[in-house]
Amino acid sequence: MELLQTMQVFARLAELGSFTRTAEALQIGRPQVTRAIQELEASLGVRLLQRTTRQVRLTAEGEQFYERVKGILGSIADATSMFGRPGATLRGKLRIDIPTAFAQLPTFQSLYAFNQCYPDIELILGVSDRTVDLVAEGVDCVLRIGDLPDSSLVARTVGYATMVTCAAPSYLRQFGTPSALDELDSHQGVNFLSGQNGRPLPWQFREGSSDRKHISRSGITLTESNAYVMCAVAGFGIIQAPGVTVDHYLQAGTLVEILPAYRPRPRTVSVLYPSRTHLAPQVHVFIEWIRHHLSSIFGRWLEPHDD
Repeated sequence: MELLQTMQVFARLAELGSFTRTAEALQIGRPQVTRAIQELEASLGVRLLQRTTRQVRLTAEGEQFYERVKGILGSIADATSMFGRPGATLRGKLRIDIPTAFAQLPTFQSLYAFNQCYPDIELILGVSDRTVDLVAEGVDCVLRIGDLPDSSLVARTVGYATMVTCAAPSYLRQFGTPSALDELDSHQGVNFLSGQNGRPLPWQFREGSSDRKHISRSGITLTESNAYVMCAVAGFGIIQAPGVTVDHYLQAGTLVEILPAYRPRPRTVSVLYPSRTHLAPQVHVFIEWIRHHLSSIFGRWLEPHDD
């Protein structure tokens, strides 16, 4: 195997930490990955990886070599991308994960349109609200709403989600409709646990030029977005959720927006991926697709991000 190819295999293995996932990502046989690493270590005269039955880790020498290899491959990628290749076929697997709030028919219709444009890209879709370990789980990119934890991942803003505070008509008939933020203390909410720290997410409101937070008294706490909305529909209490999640219920009248004058600032929608220098072509086109189509998928509930 040529040196450049060997370096590409090594870099991908360093990022994924698995011979099997590296072989799948590069669409080569696992023995080829093993042979490439053995040849590289032999030519350098150092051990680059520590191998166990469970995982693969870089040695100190491997860390140093990886940093140099990233720079080299990044420079090559920049040079070769100077001239596009119109009509080039993109192929391979693309593993993505989206929040439950986006698991709506318009999203799947857009993914189908993406599939029609790139029929040789096989989509593997996860739907979750938890924090996904992209490297350990072999996920190419994730779409997330809200504040992001500090990490080594690359995050790119692709839009802004409008948040809505709402409750079921049955709850409002029983307990009244709050007209000011101070009245929330006498109301019951449905809490949603953060996937980052396991604590209830506070509601956020905008009052004039100031931002206010409120953690409600709750009779039930959820970890999944659809169940969170269903509890509100059932009358458990007030929720604050992305408009994309509750649009159908607002139109049907099974949920009613409250405190519209205090709507919080829209929450950032981001796409996250592990590496800027080794971005596979299929990941790149998907990110661009989301960036250009996300706001049109959900209309008024998502504002576009202007680069």
